[in-house]
Amino acid sequence: MGPDPTAPHAARSVADRSDGPTGLHAGHDRPTRARDGRTVLSAADIDRALTRVAHEILESNRGARDLILLGVPSRGVPLARRLGDKLERIDPEFDAAQSVGQLDVTLYRDDLRRCPARTPEPTVVPEQGVDDAVVVLIDDVLYSGRTVRAALDAVADLGRPRAVRLAVLVDRGHRELPIRADFVGKNLPSSSAERVSVLLSETDGDAEESVVISDVPARVADGKD
Repeated sequence: MGPDPTAPHAARSVADRSDGPTGLHAGHDRPTRARDGRTVLSAADIDRALTRVAHEILESNRGARDLILLGVPSRGVPLARRLGDKLERIDPEFDAAQSVGQLDVTLYRDDLRRCPARTPEPTVVPEQGVDDAVVVLIDDVLYSGRTVRAALDAVADLGRPRAVRLAVLVDRGHRELPIRADFVGKNLPSSSAERVSVLLSETDGDAEESVVISDVPARVADGKD
């Protein structure tokens, strides 16, 4: 997929999250450890951040025309659905049922040889496809940039969008690739020796919805996405 002149941060400058394929690296955490940390976003904060991001997406695109949201599993998928619902309420031209999908990037990752990969999930693309669309990738945490690099490759195999954007709930820094998000719910300065956990009702059951930052045990901190 070649760079698009309409995109403010060309294709490789679109952005990623923190977790590795198993969610056990220093950037992202399983919910069972989140209670040990410090809450930086509550459920209400998450909702407000998503509402703001939805408005920013519509403003940047000058409406809902040709917009497609693709959530990156696992937590990017429910976030994409929530954003789709908000976009539809703000601009009825956006049809969430027809314009929200999910993009599994497991087999496009560059660390499959050294990290155990999770079982791939289905890629679900809206019926109209991605050709000449404005695709917004949705993920929970942006960290090294490697998940989004994989997502860009996965999108390129689906077709040729007019532009690709990235929306993340949290950007925690520590990029390893020249990638950045177009829409960010919260910029969260962090140490690479800290873990950022996103808990959502759709993926984490009865856990209280929140974003939590906590220390990473030394034996885990060595691994990084």
